Amino acid sequence: MKMYRVTRKIVLLCLLLMQVPSFSDSSEKMAFWSVQKRGANGALHKFRPEWFKAAADVGLEFIRFAPDKLPAAERDFLIGNADHFTSLNETDFALLGQILDIAHHYHLKIVLVMYSLPGCRWRQHNDDVDDSRIWQDEYFQEQAFAFWRQLAFRLKNFPAIVAYNPLNEPHPEQAFGFEEPTKEFVEWFEKYKNTTADLNKFNRLMLAAIRSVDPDTPVMLDGYFFADVKGMPFNEPVDDVKTLYTFHNIAPWQFAAFRINKGRYSYPDKMPNFWDAPGVPWRFVDLENRVDPVVAFSAKHDIPAHRIIASEFWCDRRVPGCKEYLTDAITIYNFHQWHWAFYDFRSDGNWGGLDYELGTEKLDWKFWQAVENGEDGEPFKNRHDNPIWHVLQKELSSP
Repeated sequence: MKMYRVTRKIVLLCLLLMQVPSFSDSSEKMAFWSVQKRGANGALHKFRPEWFKAAADVGLEFIRFAPDKLPAAERDFLIGNADHFTSLNETDFALLGQILDIAHHYHLKIVLVMYSLPGCRWRQHNDDVDDSRIWQDEYFQEQAFAFWRQLAFRLKNFPAIVAYNPLNEPHPEQAFGFEEPTKEFVEWFEKYKNTTADLNKFNRLMLAAIRSVDPDTPVMLDGYFFADVKGMPFNEPVDDVKTLYTFHNIAPWQFAAFRINKGRYSYPDKMPNFWDAPGVPWRFVDLENRVDPVVAFSAKHDIPAHRIIASEFWCDRRVPGCKEYLTDAITIYNFHQWHWAFYDFRSDGNWGGLDYELGTEKLDWKFWQAVENGEDGEPFKNRHDNPIWHVLQKELSSP
């Protein structure tokens, strides 16, 4: 009788567990985004389990993870060859599976973003040449849709996955000579609607491809002009309540990028109002006004705050005013209750401009010696608490 009662309890417990929905269920995945989430971007050159533990330890709720830097079995990670996609590379997918499993082990959620697609090889893997074939040839778009159909079908049941971001910073307008939303761009935008160069059409078809195999996992869509806020007026929403809309860094590039800044600008005292402009003082409201296109997009299309994400924001740690900029940007995002992800967390390459745990100091000579010797330089990065990192750590540790 005693054994019967124990067995019955075990059976009842198993039945209860079976009734608890897994995180891969539709309601649970979208529910993750129902309240503001704070995360970071991440990309690794090799599988580092300790990296995911560190991300969890600092309080990151999700990682917008780009797998493109990982060692590829062929020309392009997962894709095989961006010149002609046929099927997912199984060796690469096995590595990605390990990464997703270790993320789940540390209770980290993953937004998977691709830097490369068929006909759109990431510039850093393409001899620093922009690959715009995807915006000029339907052949490559069909391959891109096929790639994501296969990938989403294989990823949809991984519990770590909470969103797909099909293509990072698309910029079809650049292939046609546009850097800014000028009058000429607006004319081009109207003329090229429903063509291969139409990003809104591409996003609709990409979403349809993913939804054909995975109706549940949220999708994040980047817009025109490298997902810059200036592209928001030209972005069209899709008919899908599980889609989130992204925008990237709101700081002027010539301020935030150390090698472009060259000591000319600092926040908020000396900021450029246009390219190569003299530095002038900014008030908080001047930075706040830069998200007006996002606010307008949200209001026009009735997009709630939990479906908007500042999926990349950054400032080189060596730029004067980096701490103040990150503080104000986060204040703006928090006010609107938008999700956010700083760029980036503990990049493992030989460039540490956006590794905020390094403070304002230069990388140690031992790091460069290790790099020159073909060794792993990570152990020689002196990450420590500092005023810049404290801004992020404070946010990540708050309830």
